[in-house]
Amino acid sequence: MGRDYYAILGVRRDATPEEIKKAYRRLARDLHPDVNPDPATQERFKDVTQAYEVLSNPEKRRMFDLGADPFAGAGAAGGGFGAGFPFSDIMDAFFGQAQSGRSPRSRARRGRNATVRVELDLAEAAFGTNREVTVNTAVVCQTCSGAGTAQGSEPETCDMCAGRGEVSQVSRTFLGQVMTTRACPQCGGFGTIIRNPCPDCSGDGRVRKSETLAVPIPAGVEDGTHIQLAGEGEVGPGGGPKGDLFVEVVVRPHPIFERRGDDLHCTVTLPMTAAALGTAITVETLDGPEEVDIRPGTQSGQVIPLYEHGTRHLHESGRGDLMIHVTVETPSKLDEEQEDLLKKLAELRGENHPPGKFTPGQQGFFSRLRDAFQGR
Repeated sequence: MGRDYYAILGVRRDATPEEIKKAYRRLARDLHPDVNPDPATQERFKDVTQAYEVLSNPEKRRMFDLGADPFAGAGAAGGGFGAGFPFSDIMDAFFGQAQSGRSPRSRARRGRNATVRVELDLAEAAFGTNREVTVNTAVVCQTCSGAGTAQGSEPETCDMCAGRGEVSQVSRTFLGQVMTTRACPQCGGFGTIIRNPCPDCSGDGRVRKSETLAVPIPAGVEDGTHIQLAGEGEVGPGGGPKGDLFVEVVVRPHPIFERRGDDLHCTVTLPMTAAALGTAITVETLDGPEEVDIRPGTQSGQVIPLYEHGTRHLHESGRGDLMIHVTVETPSKLDEEQEDLLKKLAELRGENHPPGKFTPGQQGFFSRLRDAFQGR
């Protein structure tokens, strides 16, 4: 084997393709004839380029690892640059990337997303519903079908960039002549120019219009939930694909229920006697009136659950619960007969005290009466 291409590039024999490429770029940047015109350096540059051409090609590298030089007997000593010379990698070494080969921009682009608000009652959010919403959106222009041109005309090829969508500029630097490309300023990178735009859309390919859409509201949505309707947003410029429509849910406050997750909470107030003796009350729910048993001795602050009477779980089966919070009302004003009855009750329970004889730390009459109902 005449030359060690690994040693020429300064890499290990198990170097990865990326390591080989980085080594070549580093050497090419220092040894290029435009940077260093010394004849000896030019010969070194040719050797480095030839080494990279071998090691960057999997088949040639395999041949070299087996002991054969792919350039042996092929005029390699002359150092000529053949068809395999890596010009693009030299450009990479100096400018970070190869020259642009991009195509002209398409006039058709994706449309913007749109957002609308929908107000719901608690029952609608709990069980789901269907609502119609009206949106002011962009739709395809019917006159030009999104092309943006007037009837009987077509976009013309840009004479500045010849339809490429970009123009090139050559400038002189200390490295020599350098060519750069940029979007064509005349056509904006489209490669074509609309000289006769559609009178209805002014060349945009779309117009504004109010549309009414049916929106399915799933059961269990909460205040602030966003529902995404794919492809129901605005049409893009040039008749491009639609964006998405997002429906923001706003749930109006309910006069009775407070929602916490999928559970509902409400408060009922009971007379002291009903709480002490027990009773049955009718409670409003999202499913209609329900009769609830109040056990004797029910205390203020006690919570009575009604299972499966809350809102439906979003995207799941089942429902939350209705939690009934009990408040026991103590009478603040008593007539003479009521007061006599309560005194008699206190006497029967051994809780009577001479009036005006309470000392600090003693319970008041109604506090002791409450404890009496609790069986304390």
